[in-house]
Amino acid sequence: MPTMKLNTTVVSTKKAPKSGRLELWDSLLPGFGLRVTDKNARTFFVMYRALTAEGRKQRRLKIGDAKIMDLGDAREAARDALRKVARGVDPAEDKSPSINAVAGNVRAVATDYLERYVKKNTRAGTFKETKRTFDVDVLPVWGSRPIGSITRQDVGKLLDTIAGRGAEVQANRTLTRIKTFFSWALDEEVITVSPVARMKPRTRETSRDRALSDDEVRWFWAACDEIGWPFGPLFQLLLLTAQRRDEVGTVTFGELDLKQRLWVIPREKAKNDRAHEVALSDRALAIISDVQETRGKIAELKDAPLIFTTNGKTPVSGFSRAKARLDAEMERQARRARGLPEDDAACRKALKLKRGEELPRLVPEFIVHDLRRSAATGMARLNIAPHVVDKVLNHASGTIRGVAAVYNRFEYLDERRAALDAWGRYVDNLLTPAPANVVELRA
Repeated sequence: MPTMKLNTTVVSTKKAPKSGRLELWDSLLPGFGLRVTDKNARTFFVMYRALTAEGRKQRRLKIGDAKIMDLGDAREAARDALRKVARGVDPAEDKSPSINAVAGNVRAVATDYLERYVKKNTRAGTFKETKRTFDVDVLPVWGSRPIGSITRQDVGKLLDTIAGRGAEVQANRTLTRIKTFFSWALDEEVITVSPVARMKPRTRETSRDRALSDDEVRWFWAACDEIGWPFGPLFQLLLLTAQRRDEVGTVTFGELDLKQRLWVIPREKAKNDRAHEVALSDRALAIISDVQETRGKIAELKDAPLIFTTNGKTPVSGFSRAKARLDAEMERQARRARGLPEDDAACRKALKLKRGEELPRLVPEFIVHDLRRSAATGMARLNIAPHVVDKVLNHASGTIRGVAAVYNRFEYLDERRAALDAWGRYVDNLLTPAPANVVELRA
């Protein structure tokens, strides 16, 4: 086994073996060493002989991940372990935190995980969401703690806190991301056991079925017109195209072919890692034309490739605030349509509510993603075939599955265009109803 004075260069650049593992022993501190595996995992360790009931036995104690742990800290941790051995204490059985404390805190390990694994092996959107989960929910609570100190109870408490603020689904998503994180840490030999192994979600999820009614589509459209640029037209395109929020929110002019009435979502932006063509209806084209006119009046946006941007450099943000404005405006539109006062106090009086009675909402709660479901539901009502609707939505696994999906590579481009055109006309008719003496015939 090679013995040398370990330094930071050796620790970080020593070539990994083609198979198995390589152990380098430190000449400055006998028993302390570095292990490098064929998967390039690098681990500091210390070897010692511990006194047991069966006599002295040789043992190995893992100090920490050499990719995130300083060599000086690792050598000091090894010295601390050997001091305990000299006092007759087995450091592997000792419950004091001195060894684990320098093995890498959660923030350091998570940073390494995000950069070396998530960013390289997942889509940009997945990396963004994973990083947000750690920045918002995980690191503020665990960031400074040694990763080896995180217990199953700690994880449960964190998930209960997230669910307690009304974000039950987010709690489940956080558990999924934490599981992947600890699994990676286990593979990298940062930890020896995962605290979330076989841990089940805290909340049972139910599939959503919320879709806007025809009246709600009218109120939605009027509300979008009221809130205006940039979220008004963005929300309207979500309803007309049936695509995902981030796909519409980050659309660029380079993705549009207005002559062909086509929007091509590139593979790297699509959720299922497949490029996707979206036909643009007359109503969708009209919105894009209005957006171009609006942007033409804003100097810093004239040459910006992003369509929905307020600074010319990054996509719009603040969807939650914009959705709150949309909800409030839709409620006003609904009251107006029902002949009720828009003001809360006047509305309570008109409804003859008693003190303490809650003012009813005329528009039940919905989320932005429900606009996509509303479009799919609307196309189904227009007798669009389910497999065509699936293609419009760019679902990886839709109504055509199994062997049929392997052999059926037809993309139904003409049918998809007809579906979105029909949906666009349907929305048009809702917004500008035909006169009472005109009967619209099915094509």
